[in-house]
Amino acid sequence: MKIALIGYGKMGQAIEAIAQGRGHEIVHRIDINSPQLLEKENLSQADVAIEFTTPETAYHNILKCFDANVPVICGTTGWLDKLPEVKAQCLEKHQAFLYASNFSIGVNIFFELNRRLAELMGTQPQYNVHMEEIHHTQKKDAPSGTAITLAEQIVDALPGKKAWVNQHTTNPEELYIESRRVDPAPGTHIINYHSPIDDITIIHTAHSREGFAAGAVTAAEWLKGKKGIFTMKDVLSL
Repeated sequence: MKIALIGYGKMGQAIEAIAQGRGHEIVHRIDINSPQLLEKENLSQADVAIEFTTPETAYHNILKCFDANVPVICGTTGWLDKLPEVKAQCLEKHQAFLYASNFSIGVNIFFELNRRLAELMGTQPQYNVHMEEIHHTQKKDAPSGTAITLAEQIVDALPGKKAWVNQHTTNPEELYIESRRVDPAPGTHIINYHSPIDDITIIHTAHSREGFAAGAVTAAEWLKGKKGIFTMKDVLSL
């Protein structure tokens, strides 16, 4: 499979190593110094594109992939106010798009655990829920996209929660996401339900970027040749 890497930072380089180890070819390594590679005649040389850039550039990069008729995997977070527009463009142009806030297989299983636990706790108002996420200091967005996905699952399931916030709150209808940035920390997400008599806690800790990179390559392998809008739930049959 021929892959275009849009974004060639630490994540792009980790994806490259995994992809080449599986026998795939990297036809383009696109970064801020090579915008010409996003043009249709260049991008169309790829079977699939994997996009990990910045919140400011992701939207336009994805549309470039649609124009080049190239399926695109996107792992950039912080731009989701434009997600409805991307989905509409994908369907209108009969393209393929897969977004995930986190491509790690372990994290996606963790999403399912979080959703189910929140459903169970929805009938237990004596518990109050708190979330903490820890990442390295170079991470540009806070809270993380993974934390937002987890928080939205909790807010959807708990009758007493109406929204999540990223600062300390005393409002019982708000879920507090505490964001910490320390080095080195590839990523830890902690969900804690506290009551006067006990605590229930679930934790996911990433040990390296390899899990995220491997999941992105798995998603690219799965997406090749498909049309439509997908998530990691589709890739993993969750």
